[in-house]
Amino acid sequence: MQKNRFLLAIVAGMVMSIASVFAADREHTLKVYNWADYIDMEHVLNTFPDWYKAQTGEEVEIIYQTFDINESMLTEIEVGKEDYDVVCPSEYIIERMLKNNLLQKIQKDLIPDSLQYFDYVAPFAVEKFQQMAQPGQLASDYTVGYMWGTTGWLYNTAYVSPEELKSWAALTNPKFKGHIYVKDAFRDVYSVLVLYAYKDEIAAGKADKDELVRNITPERLERVEAILKEAKSNIAGWEVDFGKEEMTKGKMWLNLSWSGDAAWAIDEAAEVGVELDYIVPDEGSNVWFDGWVIPIYAKNPKAATYFINYMCMPQNAIYNMEEVGYVSVIASPEILEWANDEEAYPEVIDASYFFGEEGKSVHLNPVYYPDINTINHCALMHDAAEQTEALLAMWNRVKGDNMSTGIVIFLVIVVVLAVGFGIYSLAKKNQKANKKNRRR
Repeated sequence: MQKNRFLLAIVAGMVMSIASVFAADREHTLKVYNWADYIDMEHVLNTFPDWYKAQTGEEVEIIYQTFDINESMLTEIEVGKEDYDVVCPSEYIIERMLKNNLLQKIQKDLIPDSLQYFDYVAPFAVEKFQQMAQPGQLASDYTVGYMWGTTGWLYNTAYVSPEELKSWAALTNPKFKGHIYVKDAFRDVYSVLVLYAYKDEIAAGKADKDELVRNITPERLERVEAILKEAKSNIAGWEVDFGKEEMTKGKMWLNLSWSGDAAWAIDEAAEVGVELDYIVPDEGSNVWFDGWVIPIYAKNPKAATYFINYMCMPQNAIYNMEEVGYVSVIASPEILEWANDEEAYPEVIDASYFFGEEGKSVHLNPVYYPDINTINHCALMHDAAEQTEALLAMWNRVKGDNMSTGIVIFLVIVVVLAVGFGIYSLAKKNQKANKKNRRR
């Protein structure tokens, strides 16, 4: 017995020693939590430890994990108190984290001025991020933008003209019956359709686009629901990721899509001879952002701060854009030089909202950098807060009622036949049982 106790003591001591080693290692570990396929692994993520050591003299090992749903990531931090050091949520989750005090301040003063890249973030993005802050908060103290974009129509030019997509009314156009995919993203879809539903009030100066998107009311939900229900016979399916691939194969005409997915699909489709394009309707759209934050339970905020700063380096922003197909919030001269291509994009656009005066007359990919006239009609998507349940209920009503009369009749026939067959089988079974009983 004494021997067993002695052995147990040794094992316990070993466990504690190992635990202490891991605890010490945590000071030199950076836990990054990001969307899948949302960073250049080779040129950016894998080179950060060497850059960090060169700047600080300290070793750091990266533990890189990915998530696919904002809410599941947030639950891990809120409930599980996971100690991720740097995370990349979407704007409405950042807004919720700011509201619920789930973020640490980014310790920018740790980084020498000669190594600071935070100022390369476009003032346009900084201004939008400030809209997520609570009264008295400075959003840039807690979060730095990463990628951004819009929501619009990805379309097949063989079947649809851009003139037909100048309005979100295309959603209810009988010509497109059965040829539309819609993102299964209730916040994004609501944010764009509420602008369409109140287009007359906005034009008359009786409604403000930012206020419409920020504040969800029963009346606004009702209007958006009516539009979606009118469009239901046109909608072939609700998708999260497969829509862009179906578009590249020419199997669908329209996809209510994110600009980054659209850019990817346009390039992929061109390789197989399918011509796709992207447009934001005149009524406007939502402008969305993903950004870097340091959660409240982070154990290595120093390395996290250096990492966020590293992601703002122009060359790293270019690597990431080339790899993932989305648009960085970095607006340095190097980014403008990289993006400006008169041969590829002959049409002149005004991107001064992003690049300043140097971007006033440039040749940029309009999917990545919409003209200022488009941006002026866009609003930032916000956290639905206490209206989330009502918004989701509306969405479920629309999706659950998305069956044509023909499909309903078909399902009724199937059910009737199934019930009839069941009754017939039961009768036959009882008949056989009765025969067996009679034999006995």
